[in-house]
Amino acid sequence: MTFKRALFAFVTSWLLAHSALARMPEPFTDLPYDDEVELFAIHGSNTIGAHLGPGLVKAYLQAKGAEQVEVVATGVANEHWVQGLHPASRSQVKVRIEAHGSGTGFRGLANGNAQIAAASRPVKDKEANALAQLSNMRSPQSEHIVGIDGLAIIVNPANRVDDLSVTELADIFAGHYQDWSELGGSAGPIRVYARDDKSGTWDSFRSMVLGKTRQLVSSAQRYESNDVLSDAVAGDPNGIGFVALSAVRNSKVVAVSDGGAKSLIPNKLTVATEDYALSRRLYLYTDDEPSNPYVSEFIEFALADQGQQIVADNGFVSQELKAVVPEFYPQLPQDFRQLTAGAKRLTINFRFYEGSATLDNKALSDVDRLIEYLESMSDPEIILIGFSDEKRNEERSELLSKLRAMAVRRELVKRGGIYPKEIVGYGVNLQVASGNRKEGQIKNRRVEVWLRDNPVLASE
Repeated sequence: MTFKRALFAFVTSWLLAHSALARMPEPFTDLPYDDEVELFAIHGSNTIGAHLGPGLVKAYLQAKGAEQVEVVATGVANEHWVQGLHPASRSQVKVRIEAHGSGTGFRGLANGNAQIAAASRPVKDKEANALAQLSNMRSPQSEHIVGIDGLAIIVNPANRVDDLSVTELADIFAGHYQDWSELGGSAGPIRVYARDDKSGTWDSFRSMVLGKTRQLVSSAQRYESNDVLSDAVAGDPNGIGFVALSAVRNSKVVAVSDGGAKSLIPNKLTVATEDYALSRRLYLYTDDEPSNPYVSEFIEFALADQGQQIVADNGFVSQELKAVVPEFYPQLPQDFRQLTAGAKRLTINFRFYEGSATLDNKALSDVDRLIEYLESMSDPEIILIGFSDEKRNEERSELLSKLRAMAVRRELVKRGGIYPKEIVGYGVNLQVASGNRKEGQIKNRRVEVWLRDNPVLASE
């Protein structure tokens, strides 16, 4: 290892170690004696608020020294207290979670009833405008990605249909298909199950599947809870629905394709990279400079290792990096397999704002995650492969894909002294989603990260 590389490794390791320590919650101090203290409130997504949010808050309170921590129902559906006893002060510390849909989280921020908005979709323009005096909701200081979810399309386990396109799903949920025999299944009337209008799960499904041209069939049965919907589909031989990946339970998951892209089942790689057609990010939104110190501390806890383990334990995909060989690797083009020969793909994609090589908020955080992952290796062989959504011509698409790979390289060099071995622009090839929709365009403009096998550990 060169002196320059060794110095970079030492400095980065020291900074990462100390930043990790800084994210560990400090023990409670200065609490009133024998009192009740509400630390903050989280409003919004049921996908987050049903299990993940309470799990994160429970672990956070325990890390701060609370004992007898429990989740207590308030008596109102989808609302809970997470509370515990601080032994030194004998005070009860508590956090309120109200999980009535992503939109209610932004309203909670706006009216001051919540300090954290949980959302299973990005903030909308009208919501960002309404909160503009509080903060720029799209800034890295306000928008925090806590994990990745995949919207699972579920059917009864006995259903013979294994694969559906996004277009077929749109027609099913709009009522254009009436019987399973029209889709290669056994004869029987299709019964549609869907989340309620307030949920981020519904917003994501409507955006990614139905679009602006189709409406949900009027006979659809609507549910506020992912788990209840999943159980209903599992018990209905003719049912079909959509739920968060963590709520599949006893239902069967169907593979989904978008445009000419390959059909994919949601799993660790396809969801973590957001290549799966119906993958989505899970967000926590806050003021960019919260006056409540517990809010900032909780966000840091949720994004650090212990919080990300809880994300994984709740059935979502954490942002922990792993190197894997894609199941569909043999089906990749010959030149691409030559480029990545002897390499594994990391469970990360860098994504960009529209028409640019500017990394989005998650990508900025993922640069640090990638550096930390690579710090245990000596001279890791990194391949960055950039892709583009379709532009005016092929040359522009290829150039933009190369610029995106170079943007990631620049951040790796600047922040970690890591020099990728190869930088490639692959243009509009290997699209993972239809370019006819905004969500598909976002997925297609990406940089994949590949790592050669058997890197030598720095300690060796």
